Amino acid sequence: MPPYFPDRVRFFWRRLTRLDRVALVVILLYGLIWLLRLAPTKVSEIGALGFLFFSIGFLFFLSLGYFFFRFLGWARERLLWSLRNRLIVAYVFIAVVPVLLILVMVMLSASVIYSQLGAYLLNDDLQWFVEEAADAAEDVAASVAAQGQGALRPQAPPPAGSPGTTVAERDLPGLRIEMNVGQEMLPRQAGPRSDRFAGIVQTGDKLLLMAVVERPARTDRVVVSASVPVTPELLERLAPYLGPIQFVVTGPAERGAPQGGVFRIGNREFRTVGRIGTRQRSLQPAANWLDYKIDGVSKLEALTLSLRPNEEASHPVFAFFSARPSQLNARLFSSLGELGGLYFRVLIAVGIVFLVIEVAALITGIVLTRTITRAVADLYRATRDVQAGDLTHRVRVQQKDQLGVLGESFNAMTSSISALIEEQRQRQRLENELAIAREVQAQLFPQSLPSLPGIQFDAVCRAARVVSGDYYDFLCLGPTRLGIALADISGKGISAALIMASLQAALRSQVLLDGNASGSTAELVSRLNRHLYLNSSEDRYATFFYGVYDAATRTLHYTNAGHLPPLYIVGDRVIKLEEGGMVVGLFDDCTYQQGTIHMEPGSLLLAYSDGLTEPENVYGEEFGARRLVEVAMRHRDAPPRFLAESLVAAAEEWAGTAEQADDMTVIVARLK
Repeated sequence: MPPYFPDRVRFFWRRLTRLDRVALVVILLYGLIWLLRLAPTKVSEIGALGFLFFSIGFLFFLSLGYFFFRFLGWARERLLWSLRNRLIVAYVFIAVVPVLLILVMVMLSASVIYSQLGAYLLNDDLQWFVEEAADAAEDVAASVAAQGQGALRPQAPPPAGSPGTTVAERDLPGLRIEMNVGQEMLPRQAGPRSDRFAGIVQTGDKLLLMAVVERPARTDRVVVSASVPVTPELLERLAPYLGPIQFVVTGPAERGAPQGGVFRIGNREFRTVGRIGTRQRSLQPAANWLDYKIDGVSKLEALTLSLRPNEEASHPVFAFFSARPSQLNARLFSSLGELGGLYFRVLIAVGIVFLVIEVAALITGIVLTRTITRAVADLYRATRDVQAGDLTHRVRVQQKDQLGVLGESFNAMTSSISALIEEQRQRQRLENELAIAREVQAQLFPQSLPSLPGIQFDAVCRAARVVSGDYYDFLCLGPTRLGIALADISGKGISAALIMASLQAALRSQVLLDGNASGSTAELVSRLNRHLYLNSSEDRYATFFYGVYDAATRTLHYTNAGHLPPLYIVGDRVIKLEEGGMVVGLFDDCTYQQGTIHMEPGSLLLAYSDGLTEPENVYGEEFGARRLVEVAMRHRDAPPRFLAESLVAAAEEWAGTAEQADDMTVIVARLK
């Protein structure tokens, strides 16, 4: 014993509370009594000492419970506080617990699958017996019909020498073949014209495997029935690879029957009326430690032989059985011969290999935690210093691995944290300014839709960023005249929004200077071009469309300055409004032309920016003007607002991304 061991014991004893010491003494005393039980005379047989042993045993379990809860509190406060211990616990939950859960799930799934497999094989063998009885009835009916005997008297025995009386007797104990018996069973299985019945029949608390066959004879029809009572002897031959089998026969529950013996299936109530089980069959011994017992049940339906008033036509019969997976595997893989067991053993070996790999991965993970936790502990101390305000603290980098790079990154972070804080302040200030700019720009767009007789307007503008570089406007020029403007500024963001505001101010000032805007649209666009050229840089310009609609004459005068031509849709015709000239703001002296179009009732006018036609799908195809026209034609009778939203939604759906590449603006005008 090391010389410092007593010192450790004393140190450990001093740290215990009084309740801890009492519980520890009880546990030690219980262990001592267990040692005394190894003596020739049992302690539990010595009167008062036996009672003392029982009392200390009770206190022992209380002490274990006390230490368990003490351990949980200590583990939460001390053990799991360390990252290393947390990682170990995490590895246990990640590697061990899922494997255990998977194993449990596999065992449960195997139990369900084997149970269903046993039920299927049981039903299959039972059906084989039924078909054997049906074959016997078929043979007798064919023999009688061939001899031309015609209909015999009821319950007459089959003719001598009928092959059906001898073929199945060795396989079906108690086989009974009768003539002209069981005709009432034929229409109950397959309809009134059925000439064959084979199934399970119940009479009282007994079960029969019964087959009824009807065949034409020379002068009449022959009915032959074959019945086999379900007895323990028959069950002994049923599914020999299963363990004990028991059939539970049920009947309708009578009113006033004790509720304890009544069970419900659907809306029907039944009670147990009989049991038939094997007597000499036992469960096969386990082939290995995985060859556990499987209990299964199968529900069968037995037709009642004679129906009483208000009685159900069939009653459920429950077949209970037990089996071993090894026996079911041998039956399942019987076609593979000796290879069937080999496949199963290979599967178990693979599972063991996987389990070994999982344990090795757990051990490797625990070993790797040491290098991780050391670096994390250094980072933890460094973060405490930074939290205290010491931005000069640096982490000591010992290794040139990812954890070392993490330490270097922490050092770089602390050296630039002040700059990041200042940058965050500037970013916040910029975001506030952008929010104000967005509010200001929103005031530049029309706050209400114009109202003119015989025409409806609507417009939608979706900005790609906080502020938009697209501009649209409606200018009231008189009781029946309205100016329509749509522009797309080169670039995006704040710079485009500023030029958009300048263009809006210039347009409205030109309209005010022009009085009632009796001049041509080409002249107004020419003046706007010079204004934008003189008040913007050389690389700034805008595509611009301006039109004046007169409701009295249903005439639209327009000038298109390099903008995507608006679409005038009347009937099945689509007319592009292209008359105009160069974009505004790029050259000083530009000549523009004015176009005129007479708008018919029921026609549409669509003006839009390139953000509506340029979105690309995953294959690089643009949405394009053709698809825009198709959507417009599809919703041509919809209200302008719905049509505008449909066009924008179609372009966004074509792009298939949440991020918008360019500003989208569309103006819809519909003539009534």
